[in-house]
Amino acid sequence: MGRKKIGVIGAGFVGATTAQRLAERNYADIVLADVSEFVAEGKALDLRQAGAIVGYDANVTGVTVKDGVGYEAIADADIVVMTAGIVRKPGMSREDLLLTNQKIVGGWAEQIARYAPNAIVVVVTNPVDAMTQWMWHVTRFPARRVIGQAGVLDSARLRAFVAMELGVSVQSVQAIVLGAHGDQMVPLPRYTTVAGVPITELLSEEKIGALVQRTREGGAEIVNLLKTGSAFFAPSAAVVEMIDAIVFDQKKILPCIAYLDGEYGIHGVYAGVPVRLGASGIEEIVQFDLDAAELAALQKSAQAVRALNRVMGI
Repeated sequence: MGRKKIGVIGAGFVGATTAQRLAERNYADIVLADVSEFVAEGKALDLRQAGAIVGYDANVTGVTVKDGVGYEAIADADIVVMTAGIVRKPGMSREDLLLTNQKIVGGWAEQIARYAPNAIVVVVTNPVDAMTQWMWHVTRFPARRVIGQAGVLDSARLRAFVAMELGVSVQSVQAIVLGAHGDQMVPLPRYTTVAGVPITELLSEEKIGALVQRTREGGAEIVNLLKTGSAFFAPSAAVVEMIDAIVFDQKKILPCIAYLDGEYGIHGVYAGVPVRLGASGIEEIVQFDLDAAELAALQKSAQAVRALNRVMGI
């Protein structure tokens, strides 16, 4: 297997940490791109020097994109990670970012389609469900190659909170969170287990409700603590778990933002659902057996994404 080429758009905390995690895996060369002059170049050089200590040979290069120049650095990338955009501040919802980030994502989508027409695109920019739909709309890529990252992160947050509550290893906890990233997400306690035992048998309904609500507000909790930024360690880890599944063709079942064309009774919109992720991107939408309340919550979540799409004009 030859070395992959991965473009990371945005050299902020999420982008730079994603580049670091990818470099340490040592299976790809990485291009880090940003509009801020020389920030990507500086972080890329730092990462190359870290490789001498950590022991990776990944070629990490940085590029400043300015006045239409620099986009060509992502030429023929196998995977492109979209993290660029304005970030939330305390009191802001993900939706508050919509129109500004639409312009940023749309501009990059045109260049990805031009320079990396065969790439799989992983979108992280918020509001991520709508931005993933916009990326797909502008690139005109097959939907299987445009994927949003949210469910892996939301599931990790729920797993962490359950592990903290029960005093067990997070590795013993499995969870699945579907739906839109934010207030409309749909955690599934029935499918959240500790060593195979559903948490519905281990925790009270009230406690589960509190953990679910904390998961829904997981991003806002960190924004409010940091004051001047948002989460990046866990989001970058979530992105790289998805990229591992693609690079190694793992056929891993992960909750991702995927285009639905009738699955779960949802048509023509991106939403968080379980998918089988492999070398070609989304190989299958996995349809869980949801009860009426869970299905209704997922469909309501998709309607929230649809409303944002209308604001964007699609």
